[in-house]
Amino acid sequence: MKYAVKDINLAPQGRNNIALAEADMQALMEVRKEFEKTRPFKGERIGMALHVTKETAVLVRTFIAGGAEVAITGCNPISTQDDVAAALAAEGVSVYAHKGETQKEYYEFLNKILDFKPTITIDDGCDLVTELHTKRKELLGTVKLGMEETTTGIIRLHAMQKEGVLQCPVIAVNDNLTKHLMDNYYGTGQSTLDGILRATNTMLAGKTIVVAGYGSCGKGVALRAKGMGAKVIVTEVNPFRALQAHMDGCQVMKMDQAASLGDLFITVTGDIHVITRAHAEKMKDNAIICNSGHFDVEIDLKSIRAAYGEGKELRPFLKQFNINGKKINILADGRLVNLASAEGHPSMVMSLSFCGQALGAQWGLQNKPKPGVHVLPPEIDEKISRLQLKAFGVEMDALTPEQQKYLTSWQEGT
Repeated sequence: MKYAVKDINLAPQGRNNIALAEADMQALMEVRKEFEKTRPFKGERIGMALHVTKETAVLVRTFIAGGAEVAITGCNPISTQDDVAAALAAEGVSVYAHKGETQKEYYEFLNKILDFKPTITIDDGCDLVTELHTKRKELLGTVKLGMEETTTGIIRLHAMQKEGVLQCPVIAVNDNLTKHLMDNYYGTGQSTLDGILRATNTMLAGKTIVVAGYGSCGKGVALRAKGMGAKVIVTEVNPFRALQAHMDGCQVMKMDQAASLGDLFITVTGDIHVITRAHAEKMKDNAIICNSGHFDVEIDLKSIRAAYGEGKELRPFLKQFNINGKKINILADGRLVNLASAEGHPSMVMSLSFCGQALGAQWGLQNKPKPGVHVLPPEIDEKISRLQLKAFGVEMDALTPEQQKYLTSWQEGT
């Protein structure tokens, strides 16, 4: 079979949701119109490991409009929207994904994508490229180009490049301004709180929220938490980001200290064991812990379970642990709370990210970069920004010839 989805009969609802996304992804739809005329991906096979959401389906359709064959699987075992996966399968796309995959299924599906022998890979978290370089090396000669969507994946790619093992060119789409300063900041900020509220229906106003990590994602989460009336504590290991958090009005301290103060804990660091069993043991009764980083490693659930059992599932995506007589609630088994218990980022902001994927793949085929990690030229960010400004109906100003000359000269002083 060309697909493995939960229920193909969910396709009609999936098509409805994809249509809603397309209505709010005008910038990407403009790119699709270009691709329908120019067909830049004719003859290319694009293998994708992305969150299978309605927004990703719009990207899949955009690549197909540009002439590509596409196969897709998820990049997280619990982030697939089953109706969307069914809709893509019903359209003839090779899709292997369902919500709640086992670890075995997850890697089987990744290898289904590699069996497709992609000429372009698109990753969110670098699992596809890692599998390619460790277990499917015979396919490396087929891959012309890779694309990476998220911060965690970029970290892994730079580690591969440093060790000299990265054997194909990969474009760091996450480094686009229209990605990490939009998707990470506005998208993660809104969707993380959306996921928490759907899982718990807790009141944020008046609570103390501890945000672990103050990169673009952490900044977005903190801003929106404050906007809903919460007091925000930030834990950080980077001195400049810690300084930014302090200047933004957040309290900054170590997690050891924050553990006993917070009502809600959100990890967005991309690193391992940011919240440990020892931290959980210090927390208040009824504290809530969740993660919005890519992998389920930021909360040391293994140690918590070893000491206190599997926890009691009170409702979908909320498990309660009895830790020394206190009730501690952990959301979505430590996985991405915004995609596990909600729908991920809003469509508009994903339009910007996926414009980067689409235009970046086109740029990569045209420019044929060497093996390594590459950043797209600023002209692509500018194009994406202009497309979205047009969608908003916003007209920006332009430099006069006199102003342009002044900015490019050095003779005129005081």
